Amino acid sequence: MALDQTWFSEPNETDGTAFSLKLGSKLHEEKSAFQTIEVYETKTFGRLMVIDGYVMLTDRDNFLYHEMMTHPALYAHPNPKRVLVIGGGDCGSLKEVLRHPEVEEATQVEIDERVTRLSEQYFPALCASNGDPRARLVFDDGLAWVKNAAPGSLDVIIVDSTDPIGPAQGLFNEPFYRDVHRALGENGILVQQTESPILHLDKILLPCHDYMRSAGFADTVSLHFPQCVYPGGWWTATMAGKGDYIRRFREEDAQARSFPTRYYNEGIHRAALAQPQFMIDRGYR
Repeated sequence: MALDQTWFSEPNETDGTAFSLKLGSKLHEEKSAFQTIEVYETKTFGRLMVIDGYVMLTDRDNFLYHEMMTHPALYAHPNPKRVLVIGGGDCGSLKEVLRHPEVEEATQVEIDERVTRLSEQYFPALCASNGDPRARLVFDDGLAWVKNAAPGSLDVIIVDSTDPIGPAQGLFNEPFYRDVHRALGENGILVQQTESPILHLDKILLPCHDYMRSAGFADTVSLHFPQCVYPGGWWTATMAGKGDYIRRFREEDAQARSFPTRYYNEGIHRAALAQPQFMIDRGYR
């Protein structure tokens, strides 16, 4: 919600926090079939997309999230050819996936087409790979899409969703993870955004680990990275694998990558796998 005409603020009453950005102007607002989408020009973070009052992304720092949601999982898999992105309507994760030359097909299943169309208009850099012949844009329910996917048909599934409320709520539970487990092939990897470890440890992060393991995944690990526009400024992406391989990755390939990154590199990958002591004390290593 707006504090006044010059500031956007996202208050979090439950956690007693708020994040604010000084605005330049409002570029767009509409109510789609699923949610209210707003786009602003800010004074210091470039363009800002807001969905139902929550910050989705900004020009200035979205690379942190998109790179860490994609490259660690893709380099942990020995040969990721078939990738699914659930959500991710801004297409930033899709763009990062398609930087990997070994990827043969990348499907993005986003429930709200208007998120993608507005991203194409206001965040064109994130949509630069939408025309890649390996890309497939599907506007449908990701839950149903995964449930209907052929067993073993995917190498990596990236759940680039909003918070676990509204349309995204069903993406954070054991039945969905069972469907994901079935759809993934040998060495398959699931990676999902799992919110802030400092604010959402008990409510979201640790339950996701439990649900993933109960669904049949042999190992889970959270990657840690900064994300200043999200609550707490510290975010996680949690990986799950059918075996014990997700804590290893193709370090030489990551170091010799043929595309530019702004945050991710092999050192960041190694560091992101380290767990803070308060999570280790809770049994997550």
